[in-house]
Amino acid sequence: MFSKYGSILERYGKVIYGLYAPDPDESSGRSGVEDCLKAFLDIMFWERGHQPLKNAEKDAGRIQAQYYSYILPDCNVDQLVSLMNERKYVVLQSPPGTGKTRMALELLNNYYDRSGMTVQFHPNTTYENFVGGLSPLATEGELGFHFSPKPGYLMMAAKSAREQGNKPFLLLIDEINRADLSKVLGEAIYLLEPFDSERILDLPYDFGIPFNTRLSLPPNLHILGTMNSSDRSIAIVDIAVRRRFAFKKLWPQISVIKEHGCDLMRIAFQELLNIFVEYASENTLDLLPGHSYFLERDEEKAMDALRVNLVPLLEEYLKQGYVASFADSIEAYLQWLESISS
Repeated sequence: MFSKYGSILERYGKVIYGLYAPDPDESSGRSGVEDCLKAFLDIMFWERGHQPLKNAEKDAGRIQAQYYSYILPDCNVDQLVSLMNERKYVVLQSPPGTGKTRMALELLNNYYDRSGMTVQFHPNTTYENFVGGLSPLATEGELGFHFSPKPGYLMMAAKSAREQGNKPFLLLIDEINRADLSKVLGEAIYLLEPFDSERILDLPYDFGIPFNTRLSLPPNLHILGTMNSSDRSIAIVDIAVRRRFAFKKLWPQISVIKEHGCDLMRIAFQELLNIFVEYASENTLDLLPGHSYFLERDEEKAMDALRVNLVPLLEEYLKQGYVASFADSIEAYLQWLESISS
């Protein structure tokens, strides 16, 4: 695409700020080229502390919104439903405060007609809890107990799904990466193939009807996990697990803040978003606080809400070194919040 600009790139390649070569078949035509030029100019002047003129603010805002909608794409429940029907096993991941748990519960209540079950993973979740294993039962013998096979959440969900017939059944796993997922799933990961519902796993114990010693997952069983992408202290989801789940990102949405937040909240989010877009790497962008931190409608209560909810989160990012590459900008943002509250 850039071959005809070879001589320019060779001479100025190390200092070129940005390059845009319009596609001859581009449907946006002249307006697309103009928007691209305006975007380059807006970014260049914004980095130097200059804002668009008053009569150009609306146009600049439109171009900026298009850019942010590209790097922070929206995800609605209908899109999630479509992905669930296609892949069956999905992980919904997002920074804190984007409403992933709320969306997951909306999915369970409205689209699965409450046909499902919810569990929450934590560091002590085990294979025996999730798949099944031996569990102590009280007896009247000398020991006072004996061990008996007890189904875990996955086995119970599979049983309930079978009883549903063809109606979809949802197993919702909140904070799915709080546990060591590879150990929790064990050999049951073999069953998580969305396009092969005939797989059968031999079990070490007899768990009774309907599985006895052979576990399979019915085709109407769907699994949705939620994952906080900012929690760096948890187990990393390994490649084998990622291959079996479809991962969908849920990003903060400016439109939600504009609809439900006051002017201070909108400005505070925009300033923080600018910092992350300017300095954050692709992985660090996952730390961008969600829109729920900026939804206070009352201007008088807004500053207190930011101080109580947002500031501790950003201070923790700094303490843990999560934003080390742009710590100065985050500290300056915190100082700005402090200045407008005094």
